[in-house]
Amino acid sequence: MELLTALTVGLLFAIGIFQMLRRNIIRSTIGLIILANAVNLFLLSTGAYDGTVAAYTTTTGQRSDALPQALVLTAIVISMGGTAFVLSMLYIISSRYETADMDDVQGLKH
Repeated sequence: MELLTALTVGLLFAIGIFQMLRRNIIRSTIGLIILANAVNLFLLSTGAYDGTVAAYTTTTGQRSDALPQALVLTAIVISMGGTAFVLSMLYIISSRYETADMDDVQGLKH
């Protein structure tokens, strides 16, 4: 199971980086979203713990760690804010220059 999770995280990282290196702004944004999801999956999988009791209960037993869940929740909120910022910049660039190709945008090179 750990091998499958590691391959999934690696594949998501590779797809995200590949899409971010494309010349299309929309594909770069999708790559950023995929990369953020890969980071979330990585944080959650590294903090996986085989506890018999959930982290938020008060019963006795071997409890799961709540820190990875809190880190993933924080990473989701930060990635949503970053995605909203990138999408707003995408809207401004596409409405101003009427293109989604980075090579056609001339005013950003200075």
